[in-house]
Amino acid sequence: MTPVLWVEQTLNGVQLGVMLFLMSAGLTLVFGIMNLINLAHGSLYMAGAFFAATFTLWTGNFFLALLLALAASALLGVVMEYSVLRRFYGRSHLDQVLVTFGLILVVNDVTRLIWGVVPVPFGIPTFLSGSVFVMPGLPYPIFRLAVLAVGLLVALGLFLIVAHTRVGMWIRAGASDRVMAGALGVDVPLIFSIVFAAGAALAGLAGLMAGPITAVQVGMGEPVLILALVVIVVGGIGSIRGAFIAALLIGVADTFGRVLLPPALGSMVIFILMAAILAWRPRGLFSAHG
Repeated sequence: MTPVLWVEQTLNGVQLGVMLFLMSAGLTLVFGIMNLINLAHGSLYMAGAFFAATFTLWTGNFFLALLLALAASALLGVVMEYSVLRRFYGRSHLDQVLVTFGLILVVNDVTRLIWGVVPVPFGIPTFLSGSVFVMPGLPYPIFRLAVLAVGLLVALGLFLIVAHTRVGMWIRAGASDRVMAGALGVDVPLIFSIVFAAGAALAGLAGLMAGPITAVQVGMGEPVLILALVVIVVGGIGSIRGAFIAALLIGVADTFGRVLLPPALGSMVIFILMAAILAWRPRGLFSAHG
């Protein structure tokens, strides 16, 4: 590979990494705080892409569609949490896996009924189309750079909120000891709903940014969910910093693995990396909320 290709694939890997972070940040908070395994998180990613494509078609304004899609994704997450998942906080992980897998099937079928089986068109907005030269001989799509910038800004914002605000303090308290936090006056159910809504909005943001790059279609959330689960295991369950670093590692490793290695081996790289890291640090790279 030439130096230009190395830089290009590195950018592709980092861009994939920040998208995985957006997907996994909410998932790791929900798992770390609520002790809830939510396999339906990928459905929220898919819903965000469908909402954004539909609202863009209706309004003709990408930014307005983005805000509406984030709100709709958060609302869907709240409805999911309040109507179904809240009843499973104290249940076994097997029960949680079964009910959230059922939610995947329900959301996929409802999506298929509303939008059909054909991928929904969702093009890159005009002002983000085209390319810029990031180095001599390397034009890079503006939209991918925008995705990278948004992901980094969201990562910084999440870290500041969790580590340096009162809400973040409540979140960390609820994660550490729900009973004690409740006894001290923290409204733990409300915090849980806020965390779940925020996680749903982040998953929707990842979906709407991935839509113009991949395809907006039923089932698009399941492959990304697998990568997000790898990210939170490697980074450490409940850790925003761990999710960010692990997402970048997984994104770059997956990108270069698929470029440099045979297809069968390239698709295994991230799992080999996960096994190696867990053999070194069984709890992941960082502790909860580290």
